[in-house]
Amino acid sequence: MLGLLSDLPRKNCWTIAEWAGERTPDGMQHLLGRAERDADRVRDDVCDYVLDHLHDDQAVLVVDETGDVKKGTDTVGVQRWYTGTAGRIENAQVAVYLVYAGRRGHAAVDRELYVPRSWTSDPDRCRDAGLDQDTAFATKPELATRMVARFLDAGHQAAWVAGDEVYGGNLKLRTALEERGTGHLLAVACTHEVATGAGRFRADTLSRTRRRAHPPRTRCPHSAHLQRDPAPVHDTRCPTRPRCPPTGSVGPTGGAATRHDPGPATTVDKPLGHQIHDLRLECQARLGARSRRRPGPRTAWCRPGRGVRAR
Repeated sequence: MLGLLSDLPRKNCWTIAEWAGERTPDGMQHLLGRAERDADRVRDDVCDYVLDHLHDDQAVLVVDETGDVKKGTDTVGVQRWYTGTAGRIENAQVAVYLVYAGRRGHAAVDRELYVPRSWTSDPDRCRDAGLDQDTAFATKPELATRMVARFLDAGHQAAWVAGDEVYGGNLKLRTALEERGTGHLLAVACTHEVATGAGRFRADTLSRTRRRAHPPRTRCPHSAHLQRDPAPVHDTRCPTRPRCPPTGSVGPTGGAATRHDPGPATTVDKPLGHQIHDLRLECQARLGARSRRRPGPRTAWCRPGRGVRAR
């Protein structure tokens, strides 16, 4: 493993054995070609190792698929299809992965190879590739359901399961998570229909309806770190701008939100647009820049002596 992670320009049994200090590559070749190993037991060991180092009570399980580009046609499950790894249709092998993500980091804890129908419908090809005779076709959401169930049945805990619309549009996966009481955040297509008390509606229709009924809250651009009086008194110098609270008032975080007693209008009392304008003028004065209005809606800020004649 250290040899594969090393900076060797070429990685094979010969170069890795030499890097490890061995005289011949026999040991490396035996490990890859003749040694008996159980991939599922290795998976369980990796999962336990990850949880020992990244354990988090609020961890999230993320399911997603990825493709590995291949050249030949003998690799199990390989065929030509679109893969995000290459960004185009390529000869590739696709697998679904389960990732454990927490505050300390994230790592893959399980995997399932996606075997397309072009393989499962050809028993001879599956037998030649070393697949079991009872290998049946399974969709990507079914593979994800299998991995999540295996993780939870092993006694591990996860607060949430997340995935894109490939998995969110599968009813069996959502039902399995609901039966286990596991929280899940799964994307769905805009055409996905949701059952409500008033009937079935498209997801995008419900989203628009909710935004109209509950518009998003926006931050106030004026003195956002100060809490105003319950009944603000409008400042006569800026009719659209409420006055800031007096000195010693309590801010939203519980600390004192202090400010100087306003005499003449200060930068704090100005609207946000005026503050930005003043800041821009100050930057121009410090940099020695001059503004030049060009035809059109845009303004170009130029320095004298750089292709634009200063006024």
